[in-house]
Amino acid sequence: MTSNPVGWFEIYVQNMNRAKDFYEGVFQVSLERLDSPKEMDIELWSFPMMKDQRGACGALVKMENGPSGGNCVLVYFMCADCAVEAVRAVSCGGHVVREKMAIGQYGFIALIRDTEGNMIGLHSMQ
Repeated sequence: MTSNPVGWFEIYVQNMNRAKDFYEGVFQVSLERLDSPKEMDIELWSFPMMKDQRGACGALVKMENGPSGGNCVLVYFMCADCAVEAVRAVSCGGHVVREKMAIGQYGFIALIRDTEGNMIGLHSMQ
C-alpha cells in the first residue's frame, strides 16, 4: 500500500433528516448533498472534504433496502477531545456505548451509537 488504507466510508441510515441532524450536531459541521445518478434511488450527504489532509472522507447514505445499525465496520472520527463529542451525541439523540478511555500512546477513544443504531468511534490525543 502506498497510502492510508481507508479512502472513503459510508454510514447507512433509514431516516436521513434525523441522521443529518445527529452528525451535524455532534461534530458541528454542515453535510453537503452529493449528486447521484437518477436511475439509482440513493441519497448521499458527505462530511466536509479537505484535500491534502490526513484521514478519509465519507457520507451518510440512504437507499432502498440499505442496511443500518449493527454494523460490522467501526469508523473512528478524529476529535480534539472525544469526550466533548460523546456528550454532544447524547444531546443529539444518540447514546454513549463506552465513555472516553485511554488507549496508551495512541490517545483516547469513546464509542457512541447514532440515532440510526450505528456504532461509531471517536478518537483524540487528549
